[in-house]
Amino acid sequence: MAAGRARVSRLLRQLERAACRCPSHGHTYSQVPEQPNLGNTDYAFEMAISNIRYGEGVTKEIGMDLQNLGARRVCLMTDKNLSKLPPVNAVLNSLVKYGINFQMYDNVRVEPTDQSFLDAIQFAKNGEFDAYVAVGGGSVIDTCKAANLYAASPSSEFLDYVNAPIGKGKPVTVPLKPLIAVPTTSGTGSETTGVAIFDFKELKVKTGIASRAIKPTLGIIDPLHTLSMPERIVANSGFDVLCHALESYTALPYNQRRPCPSNPINRPAYQGSNPVSDVWALHALRVVAKYLKRAIRNPEDREARANMHLASAFAGIGFGNAGVHLCHGMSYPISGLVKTYKPKDYNVDHSLVPHGLSVVLTSPAVFAFTAQIDPERHLEAAEILGADIRTARIKDAGLILADTLRKFLFDLNVDDGLAAIGYSKADIPALVKGTLPQVRQRAKQLFLSNKIEQILEKNGSASFPASFISIPT
Repeated sequence: MAAGRARVSRLLRQLERAACRCPSHGHTYSQVPEQPNLGNTDYAFEMAISNIRYGEGVTKEIGMDLQNLGARRVCLMTDKNLSKLPPVNAVLNSLVKYGINFQMYDNVRVEPTDQSFLDAIQFAKNGEFDAYVAVGGGSVIDTCKAANLYAASPSSEFLDYVNAPIGKGKPVTVPLKPLIAVPTTSGTGSETTGVAIFDFKELKVKTGIASRAIKPTLGIIDPLHTLSMPERIVANSGFDVLCHALESYTALPYNQRRPCPSNPINRPAYQGSNPVSDVWALHALRVVAKYLKRAIRNPEDREARANMHLASAFAGIGFGNAGVHLCHGMSYPISGLVKTYKPKDYNVDHSLVPHGLSVVLTSPAVFAFTAQIDPERHLEAAEILGADIRTARIKDAGLILADTLRKFLFDLNVDDGLAAIGYSKADIPALVKGTLPQVRQRAKQLFLSNKIEQILEKNGSASFPASFISIPT
């Protein structure tokens, strides 16, 4: 068991130190480089979230919020599908009622790219706005964050703020305009975080922009907006919440992260599991266990959909300060290298693996592996999700959580592994390369690649062999 824990710990630490970590959740806010000091672990953690307002029908207050901010020219961002749906209408009604001057940009791309970011940025620069409202899922909110940033820094090149090594990773020092985020899905938690992710098409990788400065000023969590979500969007959004909670709770503890920063500006927001993020992660997991299936199966179940909307924010607070690990790290090439897959209930004109689906597909294999480092936490998570652990053995924690997840997902008609979304064994090298594209040291690269390849191979189908818990050195 000790050897297994050491292997998992080493992998997670290598992922943490890799030059291109999980672009949505795993990098520092400041890209200032630290000199490695492997014997010097951190001793502190820091919490940062957006202001949050929750309540049924609370969207009607947005016009008053903008009045209170003294906004004279507002940018409203959304996507073409949402522009015709009740959430956007509710925002428009409030803006009109309170006499807010605004322009609407509805060309946000689901799963944004560098080019779609640039299009929105140009709109924001042309508009000279003094406040922003984003109505939609993570794609819309992230696009609006980027537009706000570059409009506030018009002389900056696009790659100036993009995370290193793809971009320059410059810290944000310019003041941004207020941004109100109105999430319409129950998954990303983007209303609580300072991250904006996109597909960098030329390199076929996901990357992003990360800074406390781009956090929304206010997140408006109105459960009425979830009532118009189709079944598969509810499911895939909920899978993202599930993995946010599981991964942040099982991440390496903050006091095992190293090196300790020489200056607090260099301390990453995603610092490892800690006593505060644990509270939010566990609570989100309990809500998912109780309400996700109900929310998917019955669109009229207002209690279930309202609670999942809150769970998204709860998990966002958790992972936004702890980080996530392998499920998310491997999800980006799974979505970025998509071939022809188009999911049900998504009205898009391009191939797409929804983020929550790309994350959850590898989760049974991932947690079968990571349980070696903290089996007690994995057993606790399995129990919350419905497993009977009264006679469970600690050494079986990974198998128990993996089996529990597999049953949970099969009950919700999840695509059966990577093969079901168009991948084969021949694609595994590309998926591995896309997971860790910037690991420079050859020994480190081989170690990480071998472990990731094993997980991906075992997850060609969701029914991977139970013996996967034994991973050779």
